[in-house]
Amino acid sequence: MLITPAFAQTSGAAPMGSMDMLFQFAPFIIIFVIMYFLILRPQQQRAKQQRDMVQAAKRGDVVVTSGGLIGKITKSTDDSEVELEIAPNVRVRLARSGIADVRTRGEPVKDAPVLPPAKAAK
Repeated sequence: MLITPAFAQTSGAAPMGSMDMLFQFAPFIIIFVIMYFLILRPQQQRAKQQRDMVQAAKRGDVVVTSGGLIGKITKSTDDSEVELEIAPNVRVRLARSGIADVRTRGEPVKDAPVLPPAKAAK
């Protein structure tokens, strides 16, 4: 006999081997889930807030560029550029992606005058 009883018994233990593999990868899966909730997800949320803040910048807002210049938005030329006044009568065009922070919000855009509410009919 060339086949020993030990070789015959290993074929029946295959389902248990897959469970061992699952237990070996469980710590890696748990670490990845923890990293996602503690690192990746908050970073994605901050990036979304930054993107929304830059897209919401409008005329009159005081902004800081990524280069460190502080100026006031005088005109929004299109969706990707703004005109920034960095000193009296000194205006530069800036890509919106160059805005690092919006310091103060400007005055709201003047809309049509608000009419007083009509008196309720009796």
